[in-house]
Amino acid sequence: MTGAPHRFAPIQRLLHWLMAFCIIAMLFIGVGMVSTVAPKYLPLILIHKTLGVALLVLVLARLALRLRLGAPPLPADLPPAIKLGARLSHLLLYGFMIVMPLLGLGMLWAAAYPVVLFGGIEIPALLPQSDRAHTLLWNAHVYLGLAFFALVLLHVAAALFHALVRRDDVFATISPLPQDDRIRPAE
Repeated sequence: MTGAPHRFAPIQRLLHWLMAFCIIAMLFIGVGMVSTVAPKYLPLILIHKTLGVALLVLVLARLALRLRLGAPPLPADLPPAIKLGARLSHLLLYGFMIVMPLLGLGMLWAAAYPVVLFGGIEIPALLPQSDRAHTLLWNAHVYLGLAFFALVLLHVAAALFHALVRRDDVFATISPLPQDDRIRPAE
């Protein structure tokens, strides 16, 4: 018996799917925010800021759980290039989940905008006001947001590849649905 789990722990699976839903919502809210000047802009920005900070907290909890509880191994017959791609894409996903909210906060602080979340929670500015820094951070947030969206689409495509083409139980390790935990014979 190896120390590696067969599936992610229930809390890891819950956080994965909760965060997946929130991240996809954030990406669409972000696009909606930059494409409107309608009265719905202010509620969208409040949702975007609050979800962004919540996601930052959740990703840190998720990383701690991953370090503590581990992750199921990839199938032994998976080609090395795909294993490397999986590891690198997960590192990039975690990186984006940490960097994007920090860029958003930095952008707001550099513009001297107060960061007020739902419930009136205010996060004090940690950067001085700077038009140059605001522009740089805004551009980074927008363009890295688009790259993050592309990476999310690649992640979904890889999940579908494992679930529907390879049928190698990789998707079952993170699936929110109950799984048959018996080891299946190789086909």
